[in-house]
Amino acid sequence: MLGNFLYYIIALLIYATYQAPAGPGPSLANTLVLFFLLALFFAGFTRRQFQKIKTMAAYAPARDLDSLFHATLTRHSILALFVYALDIYALQLDHFLSPLPLLNRLPTLEALLFLCLFIFYMALVWAFAYSAFLKIYQARISRRDYVLSNIAFSIPVILPWLILSLTADLINILPFDAPRRFLSSTEGQILYFIFFLVLIAIIGPLLILKFWGCRPLPPGPFRRRIELICWKAKMHYRDIMVWPLFGGRMITAGVMGLVRRFRYILITPALMRHLSAHEVDAVIAHEIGHIKKNHLFFYLVFFAGYLVVAMTLMDLFIYGIFYADAVLGVVNTRDPAWAPVSSIGFSLAMIGIFLIYFRYIFGYFMRNFERQADLFAFGMFQDAGPLISTFEKITITSGQSPTRPNWHHFSIQERIDTLKACEKNPSLVARHSTKVNTAIGIYLIMILMVGWMGYQLHYQDMGTALTENLLQKAIVAQMEKNPDDPDLHQILGDIYLNQKNYEKAIAAYQQAIRLDESHVPALNNLAWLLATCDKKAFVRPEKALDLAKQAAALSPEPHVLDTLAEALYVNGDYAGALAAGKQALSRAETDLAYYRQQVAKFRAALSR
Repeated sequence: MLGNFLYYIIALLIYATYQAPAGPGPSLANTLVLFFLLALFFAGFTRRQFQKIKTMAAYAPARDLDSLFHATLTRHSILALFVYALDIYALQLDHFLSPLPLLNRLPTLEALLFLCLFIFYMALVWAFAYSAFLKIYQARISRRDYVLSNIAFSIPVILPWLILSLTADLINILPFDAPRRFLSSTEGQILYFIFFLVLIAIIGPLLILKFWGCRPLPPGPFRRRIELICWKAKMHYRDIMVWPLFGGRMITAGVMGLVRRFRYILITPALMRHLSAHEVDAVIAHEIGHIKKNHLFFYLVFFAGYLVVAMTLMDLFIYGIFYADAVLGVVNTRDPAWAPVSSIGFSLAMIGIFLIYFRYIFGYFMRNFERQADLFAFGMFQDAGPLISTFEKITITSGQSPTRPNWHHFSIQERIDTLKACEKNPSLVARHSTKVNTAIGIYLIMILMVGWMGYQLHYQDMGTALTENLLQKAIVAQMEKNPDDPDLHQILGDIYLNQKNYEKAIAAYQQAIRLDESHVPALNNLAWLLATCDKKAFVRPEKALDLAKQAAALSPEPHVLDTLAEALYVNGDYAGALAAGKQALSRAETDLAYYRQQVAKFRAALSR
């Protein structure tokens, strides 16, 4: 079931990385016809595949059917993602929703609509899988409860994204400039994400319990036994809850909550019906092991680590695209067809990073954390028997094969074999803890290294130098094809200016102006250089003023007026500088603090 978490997040990534192609969109009539035909094909094909499994249930071994059922469920969940991606990329359903005013102001609502579309496809898969599920596992659950339980179990993964995104949308539409500027910065986005990650980790369990329909376990012998185990282990919690997962037919338990005030122990009705007192003790001890070994905290670290990895690798991916364009010439980012191709490539890259990180890295730790919790329960009672018999009952009641592999758990047979080995050789418990701690140490070192690289790319000279180098190569390559394009010479001048190669910057700006005498960016930037250069040999106040006046006459933009004010200032015309500075401030919509500082500087010079 945890695999469903991955499907939902991949669906969000598919939507989030989509870039609408330029030009007119498809017609509504054709799109609707294709949409319904695609949905009908998906539904018909899915129904037929699960009908075959239901037919096979009359003669095939149960364990073979278990593997076939879950393999088919996985294939059709992936097919649901593919059909969903076709709706977005091929049918361009976004084209018909984006113009709506409410969705323009709150983009999260549009994303939620598309996510509901994916949930609809997954609901079709579960609805058609139900008959085969009933035949194989002899379950006593209605089709409605089966579908809703699958949805309800996975939906909580959407809640953090929904709260985080909707809050960001509200910040952007409110008339407050400071929060918007903070949220638009890279640092602001990272801090905002971490804040919400911690907040959801603390209070999220309460929201999830409400969504799952959990209720407190009534007082009685069963509750007292769980309370006694927690007391012995010194594990604090808020409450013990009944978890009606899949109609309560699954033998399982769980624990949620980093903070004791919002920590809950979850048990299913099937666990209370089928397990003996000692088996219940072992299961609760396993859940206590997750708390005692700080697994929930490490899960939070792993999610934050994903942000670090994804941002750094996507930076490298983007640099790779620019390198392929500027140096190798194998990519043409200026081609109109590039937008949809880059969108698909970006989506695939993001999905690939996500799958590798969670399926293999996170999955490795989840499996070993589960084993560590098993061994904690064994160590607590010095007896593996109750936990082993619990696993055997899970196999019998669920109908699943004990050897079926699982990306986030070792197979039941592997867990039983490990417990039996530890009974013979208890030193294996400490050995496994050492293995887990070593793996965590290696992981943290790798994350710090990746984070350092990302920091260098984002905030330090490494990223600036790499960007400028690639941009410079791209501009030079384009200038060979279009030597008379003034924009290219102006951009090259900007690169040289940032590198403090003032001689080449001046030459590039002058060439741009020769090609276009009314090229405002070249006039403005050259004027700024000649007025403010930190090397006195390149300062030309009178020439700077002449260029700044030409630029301001062509475009009264705030930054152009600010250059004029600076040129007047270095020429000693403080009154003129103050007037131009005030005009720039009155026209500015952003960077108001900078323009106010400039006005204050000019006013101070005038009053001396």
